[in-house]
Order: sequence, then structure tokens, then C-alpha cells
Amino acid sequence: MSELEIIRHQQIDGISVFFDAVEYRTPHFHPEWELIWITEGVLSVQCSQQNVSGQPGDLFLFYPNQLHEFRQLEAGATFLCLQVSPLVFRLSCPELQTIATESFCASDYLTEKLRAGIRRQMKDLARHYLDRDSFFTLRCTGEAADILCRLLTVIPTHRMTPEELAHADKRNARLSRFLDYVEQNYSRRLSLSEFAAQEGCTVSYLSRFLRQNMNQTFQDYVNMVRFHSACRMIQAGGMRMLDVCEEAGFSDYRYFSNCFKKQCGLTPEEYSRRAVPPTTAAAPVRRSISSVERFFSPEESDRLLRALP
Repeated sequence: MSELEIIRHQQIDGISVFFDAVEYRTPHFHPEWELIWITEGVLSVQCSQQNVSGQPGDLFLFYPNQLHEFRQLEAGATFLCLQVSPLVFRLSCPELQTIATESFCASDYLTEKLRAGIRRQMKDLARHYLDRDSFFTLRCTGEAADILCRLLTVIPTHRMTPEELAHADKRNARLSRFLDYVEQNYSRRLSLSEFAAQEGCTVSYLSRFLRQNMNQTFQDYVNMVRFHSACRMIQAGGMRMLDVCEEAGFSDYRYFSNCFKKQCGLTPEEYSRRAVPPTTAAAPVRRSISSVERFFSPEESDRLLRALP
């Protein structure tokens, strides 16, 4: 599974800071620690069998290779994101590669004063990161270390054993294969039994595996992928709705229409009339079967940063 393709304007090896406006992002994981500060809107996060709606000002922390998903809620949300590879501190703090938090809802464990302080540090870090001022790499690395230290001091954690790490690697590898399987084949008829045969396990085991790790059924996830594929084709324009239905892999038009009503409360035709063509959209949006996101240039990021409290 390829990681989020996003414009990060990376200036420092192992550290990325960027703004992202997201409506949906399929279940994914990456090798970095990820701290997000919701700055606008409401973000629905599915992670560790929890579904949490984050409000402006909330902080979420994901440990390396922790599976998480951003789901559309109302109009999506904008957040400032800090990603830090544990390899940045492999000499000074090698245990960062094996630590897991008990909860990703960092705000639940922070006093308002500490939460405000961490947001202020993230803002300062982002400013140095964008400005590339003197010794900015040293400043950013130091700020990132202090932020992680302050968070991990108050959020419950545990050290993963070699067996737990191996299990997580095996789980993520299977999830990657499953996501790739759906992405490459969603336009045709799919069955969980076909993927189970490829994996050498039973359908009942895989069904439980997906529910436990993705909090949804096989068919629900396939429908979501097909829905976003159809949205992308409608946004591009120039296709009959019946052709969109077939190209996206829906078995019949009624099922196609019901899926749209379930996902966005509109029929495909209503969605088409509201869709803004990419060439006239007020802001560039990346729409794929795995995500709906807004990219920000360094100039736009600077504007967003200045607007933060």
C-alpha cells in the first residue's frame, strides 16, 4: 500500500510539517509518529476500534504503523500535521521505535494549559520549517523532540514486545495486500473467498480480521472504494451516469444510486449537478479512490499558519 501522496514541502529528513484539508482517507499507516492539530471543521477518525469526532483545537497522536482512517463528517476538516520518524532519534531514544500509546486521543490526557502549549510549539515549529531560518533544522528537531516528550509523559503507553511488533508487521502486510487487491480489482465482481484463497486462509477468518482491523465489512469497504471512484469520474465530466456505474464496478443502477444516497444523501444525478469541474474549482482537490484532500502550497500554508491563534 502506498502511503499518502501529499505535498509536504519536506525540508528535513525524517520530519514533515504540512496542512491538509481532508474529507476522506482510506485506512492507512506509516512508519512515523503523527501528531495532528485540527484547526477547522470536524474530523471523524476511526482507529483501534474507536470512532472519534475531533473538534477544532483537538490533538490526535498516532504511533508508527498504527492503522487509522479519516472519514467524511459534514464538510471535512483542516489540520496541521507533524510527522516524525523515530529514526531521527535512533541514538538518543531508540525506544521510540517500539512504544505504542493506549489511546490516540491525546487531548483527553492534557490540561488546557498543556494543550495550548503544545499547539503553540507546533505553530513555532511550522514557522521555522516554512521560513528556513538560521539553524532551522536544529530548531525543528529540538521542538519535535520536546513535543513528543511532553505528550508521551502524560499519555499511557507500553513497550511492544518483539512478538507484538512481528504480529503488527504481519497484520499490516496482509492489510496492504487486501487494500491493493481491492484497488486493482474493484471495477469487476469481487469476492472475499477469492482473496482468502490468495492468502491461504478461510473466509470466516478474513471476515473477522477485516472487522477487527478496519471496523467494517468487506462489502462496505468495496462499496466505499467504488463510490469514490464514481465521484472522481463524475467530477471529471464527460461520461454518462450509466457508464460511470459500470466503470466503478456496481452490479446495477439501483445499487449504484442507493450507495450514493447512503454515502452523501444524494442521487448520482444530484451529485453531478452539484459537482464543480476541476478546472473551475476554487481550490485544487485530490480525489482518488482512497482519499479526498486539499493540497496547500507553501504560500497558502503560510497564510493558514498566520491565521492560527
